[in-house]
Amino acid sequence: MPQNVPSFEELLSAARTTAVHLEMRDTYGVPDEAEAVALFARTGESDLDPDSEYWHEWTAMVRETTARGVVMRRARIVSEPVSLYTRYLHSMTLVNVSAGELVRWLPRRQASDIALPGNDFWVFDDRIVLFNHFTGDGDWAEPGLSYTEDPAVVKLCGSAFESVWDRAVPHEQYAV
Repeated sequence: MPQNVPSFEELLSAARTTAVHLEMRDTYGVPDEAEAVALFARTGESDLDPDSEYWHEWTAMVRETTARGVVMRRARIVSEPVSLYTRYLHSMTLVNVSAGELVRWLPRRQASDIALPGNDFWVFDDRIVLFNHFTGDGDWAEPGLSYTEDPAVVKLCGSAFESVWDRAVPHEQYAV
């Protein structure tokens, strides 16, 4: 990762009002999830313990961030019928929600008229965008992150997120 790209943790800890995340892939293939996805594929089970080794760093960050008054929202655009990976994500999203994130799901066919950036992203306080870059197989690309404060890019990403959010189904109501 280039030196001039702040880490996700730095950006989240500096957020004062909002942190929004848009995910647009049907499958991710990052190594730290491989074992958990394989277990889910075999058994339908996933780690729902917010204090487990897998989750504890994330849930601690979310709790600390939301305790400061930052609203964290995550939206996922998904193809239907959903992929195995999407079923895996859906099964674990209760942990995100219980930690303080708001999560919604939008079927891809309902996003056809939304101008979307080419990569997943986070927008912090409507002023900073952190893009996540993945390979075709869903692993982290090199570099995995890029960062911008360009007002036009921030506006595009913020608008895309809000358009998706407005149409999306709250996690509690979305069935896979």
